[in-house]
Amino acid sequence: MQLRVRAKQQTPDWKPRYAVRSGVEGTINEFAHGHGMRHCRYRGQPKAHLQHILTAIAVNIERLSSLPPTEETPSRRPPTAFHTFLDQHDIPRSKSWRTLGS
Repeated sequence: MQLRVRAKQQTPDWKPRYAVRSGVEGTINEFAHGHGMRHCRYRGQPKAHLQHILTAIAVNIERLSSLPPTEETPSRRPPTAFHTFLDQHDIPRSKSWRTLGS
């Protein structure tokens, strides 16, 4: 069995699947050891669930804050079909929907 598993690990299909699993296991390890999620602080499933959600938010904020800032300006969204129609018929676009009534 061990020889069969090791042979399967050499196939090209195995490596991308294991990369996903490795990332998930690393995240679970971070929760369990880094944030004390082996034991819930509160009793009851709704409170425990809330603790898990808030801890996940905190981990995401930690990860985002450690990323280097990007120098790129965000790309503009492509025009909608309606905006394309307005442009084709030389109809001026309003800057904001809030100014439509004035």
